[in-house]
Amino acid sequence: MIRHSILAAALLSATAAFADPVYESQVNVTDVSKADAPGKSYVAETIIAATVPRLCLIITDYGAYPSFMPNTAEARVIQATENGTLVDMTLKLPMGKSKKYRLRMEPKSTPASCHLAWKLVPLPELKPEETIADTSGYWDLTPLPSDKNKTLVKYYVYSDPGPVPMGLGWIVDSLGKDSLPKTLEALRARSK
Repeated sequence: MIRHSILAAALLSATAAFADPVYESQVNVTDVSKADAPGKSYVAETIIAATVPRLCLIITDYGAYPSFMPNTAEARVIQATENGTLVDMTLKLPMGKSKKYRLRMEPKSTPASCHLAWKLVPLPELKPEETIADTSGYWDLTPLPSDKNKTLVKYYVYSDPGPVPMGLGWIVDSLGKDSLPKTLEALRARSK
């Protein structure tokens, strides 16, 4: 019973921190990478003044990703089933480069929340230099307890671009950590 009370207090404290108006105007990014994993993992969080259903419609409109996802040149739905949607993605990179890959998008929604997970689906026809080694992640949207017209947005991304030439590590940051605030700010703007 005490352990549950401590957990409840911690959750209320974390929720209270996000109720602070400053979180409605900024994006909080945390590096959650594991030392033994080849790629990088980040969590970005913010509050957006829009309902969960409104934001869920935006993040599940895969074909529109180029309009608000940084570096996304194309997102094309290949197959949609009740178990998920296959989406072919093309990233535009600095120095005229591009990478292609396929994602399986798996949305799960309730009246009070929206969760969209994705993971890489290998495309054997692509050469290693044409694609990325791995990516996975999720969007998690929940209403702010103090205001159901505002949403706590959590965006987790794991990305392993594969081999990166010496001196070009900044490209990895521009596609990962640096793009997360841009993604959430673009989602904020699109939700208005």
